[in-house]
Amino acid sequence: MEQFYTESEHLLQFIAQSPTCFHVIKNVEEQLTQNGFLSQKEHQSWQLERGKSYYVTRNSSSLIAFRIPEQGEQGFQLISSHTDSPCFKVKESPELDADKKYTKLNVERYGGMLMAPWFDRPLSVAGRVMVWDKDEIREVLVNIDRDLLMIPNLAIHMNRKVNEGYTYNAQVDLCPVFGDETAKDSFLDLIASQAGAEREQICGMDLFLYNRQKGTFWGNKEEFIASPRLDDLQCLYGSLQGFLEADKPQNISVFCAFDNEETGSVSRQGAGSTFLSDTLSRINTALGGSWESYQRMLAGSFMISADNAHAVHPNHQEMADPANRPQMNHGIVIKYNADQKYTTDAVSTAVFRRLCECADVPYQTYANRSDMAGGSTLGNISNTQVSLRCVDIGLAQLAMHSPYEMAGTKDVLYLKQVSRTFYESGIRMSDGGIRIDHK
Repeated sequence: MEQFYTESEHLLQFIAQSPTCFHVIKNVEEQLTQNGFLSQKEHQSWQLERGKSYYVTRNSSSLIAFRIPEQGEQGFQLISSHTDSPCFKVKESPELDADKKYTKLNVERYGGMLMAPWFDRPLSVAGRVMVWDKDEIREVLVNIDRDLLMIPNLAIHMNRKVNEGYTYNAQVDLCPVFGDETAKDSFLDLIASQAGAEREQICGMDLFLYNRQKGTFWGNKEEFIASPRLDDLQCLYGSLQGFLEADKPQNISVFCAFDNEETGSVSRQGAGSTFLSDTLSRINTALGGSWESYQRMLAGSFMISADNAHAVHPNHQEMADPANRPQMNHGIVIKYNADQKYTTDAVSTAVFRRLCECADVPYQTYANRSDMAGGSTLGNISNTQVSLRCVDIGLAQLAMHSPYEMAGTKDVLYLKQVSRTFYESGIRMSDGGIRIDHK
């Protein structure tokens, strides 16, 4: 079990250092740079060489990294995950007065969240600010790394029926307390100080609340982990480590981290944007390929869309499908949906099951109850821009979209292992079907 604990401990450290999507990308960039990846800019010309590794970012919140083999590639092999999690975003004109005795922050919901767990726990603020400096606008990441805010519950004496059900109003119930009356008009000063700038230099901001509670191991034998933002940093971290450890790819290996999945992926940096198609086509062009060769490359490509899955809930087992019932620590979850909310079909599931067998990693299956609608994820949305064979997978978890989620200690290592196997294997189209060349 030691290797499982070690990998999960590294995951929890990564999450603790990644309070927002911008910090996620910064930390991924650092790991890529340490492993010899070279940065490319979208607004500059690309000069790519075979046998080398590169990455490109968009909006500082999405990233695509890729390794080019020496020769012989027939397609792209991709794993995609997302950098964002449901939370609260700080509004412009961020301060609110309460009874002239409290100063609150004015916030709005980002993504579909469980609201109740945000109460009565220490929170803080992180994100990015744009600073006007010497005739140039520059981006600065900020993180108020201390307990700064709290959203207090209303005492049961003032709402006797709260335990019978309550509809939360984000504008009324969920604005966090920043300080007493002396905190008035000081929030932007605090942010500017963190950015190493004066208040007057701040000309834009994307700031979010985050849960300060650290990740932990729990359970009888510490077989579970709990942490903020497991959805989807658990998949992002596991696939990244497999990507970095994979040796000598046979096809062009691609690691994708997209922002804004929790709000539908429709932004310029989301899975529904042109970011993936722009990057793949530029790779092909930089390597001397034609439009036809690009289309042939796509036809020979395969994507794994990695976004966490629902484990069977111990107190609500009836909410799970009667037969497809994932459990934490029981391996990778392959996700299915007849309405194409998930892209998995007979072809892609056959390929992925074979990869799991090659990696000696267990797998299980998920489907919604037939009378319950499910959400979509990265695979079907990215396929509107780049048509690829795709399988949707995830790691089983509980309390999805809570500010403190639960998962299995073993599963991130399972994902790392199958990701490494995927990147090292060559998936190739043949006249008779699909060939998987595994080392």
